[in-house]
Amino acid sequence: MKAIIRREILNYLKRPLFWVAIVVVIFGVFQQLNPYLNIHYITSEDELKNEYPETVHEGEIYEGYIPVSTEEHRKLWENAIQKSLVSDFGMSNDEAADAIQEMNDMELDEACRYLEDEYGYYNAEYSWEDTAYRKGTMDEINAYIKEELEERPFSWYFSRKFADFAGLFMGFTATILLAVLFMQDMRKNTYELLHTKPISATQYVIGKATGGFLISLLILGILNLVFWAACMICTNGNDFEIRLTDFLLATCLYILPNMLMIVCVYTITALLFKNPLPAVPLLFLYMIYSNMGSRNAEGVYGYYGRPLAIMVRFPGMFFDVTPPPLAMVNQICLLLVSAGIILIGIQLWRRRRIW
Repeated sequence: MKAIIRREILNYLKRPLFWVAIVVVIFGVFQQLNPYLNIHYITSEDELKNEYPETVHEGEIYEGYIPVSTEEHRKLWENAIQKSLVSDFGMSNDEAADAIQEMNDMELDEACRYLEDEYGYYNAEYSWEDTAYRKGTMDEINAYIKEELEERPFSWYFSRKFADFAGLFMGFTATILLAVLFMQDMRKNTYELLHTKPISATQYVIGKATGGFLISLLILGILNLVFWAACMICTNGNDFEIRLTDFLLATCLYILPNMLMIVCVYTITALLFKNPLPAVPLLFLYMIYSNMGSRNAEGVYGYYGRPLAIMVRFPGMFFDVTPPPLAMVNQICLLLVSAGIILIGIQLWRRRRIW
């Protein structure tokens, strides 16, 4: 088994495509993570001057936005509604103020229905969403950053964003690189020769799968070191805590089970069809399925994860990187299903052995 693993790793290290893939992945992930590397304490109000709207549905801290409290959210929403009643519905300021006063004791849903019934205002819910974040002052932004970093180190938040985009790019990269993992062995002459060798089915299947998995692990190891170093360099002088263990833990939890599943899909496809290439379109469809959004129980559209998905996304703002519901359960299920696929692959190889 060790000889098989060593051979696969050396074969990949000799391929220019492997090194090109590393460069492309680093560049692609850096393009997505670069804004987060620029997060810092604000030293002047001039840094916050831009033409962005005052309130938005989602706004990042590096853009100068902070989340609003529940009370402030309601106030901002009412102000937006009042302005809209004046500008879009031709009401006077006093009439619009009276309408807002009428809604003071109403819950949001009731207030939206009141606006629909009384004034034909049908997009009040969207106005609520568009006032979830507002521009902050220098002191407010610095206080917000400090508060969040007192709870967790900077690298904890950054590593979740790293897992998001590194997992996305690695999914496509592994699909391309691992397509050749079984290519040589599935050729007719080689396939028949392998079945006459004294190597066992367990050694062969696990050795090949391990070799492919270690190639993905090697790329991820390089990515971890590169972006850990980038964090150290770019945040130097901000007194942000940067821990390599945060990167490693996020990678182990949210990326490695996905890489193992991709390896296993190639393994079972190659052993079933004596050709790994049918797995390529299947895996691309698998990734599209994994990256699709859905609606929750309340009907709100967003990314909530899908059963056996091979991507874990963190679509929230930088300081709101909560994983999708049941993400860890899904990762454990991926490990169990991968183990099952390997066992099936061993049986397939054993049944086709020539004695």
